[in-house]
Order: sequence, then C-alpha cells, then structure tokens
Amino acid sequence: MILSVKERGQFVATMRYVNVWLMETLAGWVPTTPEMEVKLQFGEHLWDAAQHADALGKRTHELRLPLQRSLPPVEEYIEFLGTVGGLEQTQQRLAAIYDVVLPGISTHYRQFLKKTDSLADAPTVRIIERHLGDIDRMLQSNREMCAELPDLVLQDQSWTDALRKREMQHEPVAGSGAGSEACAVEA
Repeated sequence: MILSVKERGQFVATMRYVNVWLMETLAGWVPTTPEMEVKLQFGEHLWDAAQHADALGKRTHELRLPLQRSLPPVEEYIEFLGTVGGLEQTQQRLAAIYDVVLPGISTHYRQFLKKTDSLADAPTVRIIERHLGDIDRMLQSNREMCAELPDLVLQDQSWTDALRKREMQHEPVAGSGAGSEACAVEA
C-alpha cells in the first residue's frame, strides 16, 4: 500500500516534533550534565537534531501542511518522551538517547521508507536517508566516547531494555483519524 500525501505529511510532521523534542532535551541537559565530554557530545548532537527538524519542517509545506508544522505523537509516545526528558543521571540519559531514542527514530524512519513510494516521495526519502546517516554517526560517536570513558556506561541493562520495550510499543505517528490535524502545533 502506497501512503497518501496526507499520511506522508503526518509522518514528517510527527518526526519533526520528535526531533524538536530531541534538540530541546539535549539543550536542556547540557548545563545539568557534569561531564564535559558528554556536554560536548550533546551540543554537537542537538545541532544535528535541529537540522533534522528544520529539513522535516520545510518538507511539511511541500506535503500540503503549513511550513514547519509539527504534529504531536500519540499520547503514549509523548509520555515516553516525557520520561526520557526527566532523567537526571548521565548514564541513564546516554542509554536513553543512544540505546533507545535514536535507534527507535531510525527504526521508524526505515519502516516509513518501506511503506512510501521512493519516486513519488523522493524528497522525503532523501531527507530521511541523510538523517539515518547522521544517526549512525551519532551512535558511533557515543560508542567511542563510552569506550574511552567506561564509567559513562549504564550497568543496569534491564533498565535500558524496559525503556526500549516501552518505545517499541507505540508507533509515534497518530493515525489518520478525524481530528488528528486539529492537534497540530506551530514551532
């Protein structure tokens, strides 16, 4: 089944919301994270998230939505993001972003690429492919930092697994049901 323009727009606008959330969360964590290496990594990666949000926001206009439109994810996914945003320990923050959130975004992008028409939706495909490359680089950067500074690695794998399971339980994009566009927010 090929996605409609409306469905593609909803996905793009929702993933813009998620990338804005990622940018704002990392920015909020920079001053409250004591380790300088982590602050620097968060700073670099919040810039990546900002670039992703901007590219997706420009694409929303091309998909018949207002420029820079964000659509909130489903409520359960917003609650998941709220849980991650409220973390205070550096090890949990790193595990949440680099072991759960970014791989989750990557999975959602790849699922979308399987469903969309790569010719009719070529601009979105190119944007997402660039984002996937950036996410791979971000994950590699974190692996290298944690290899150099093993105290940054969260030892409680069950905590990470539980958070990952929670992320995987819900597709972030709200269905195409009535009223889904009424929730749109400008950012």
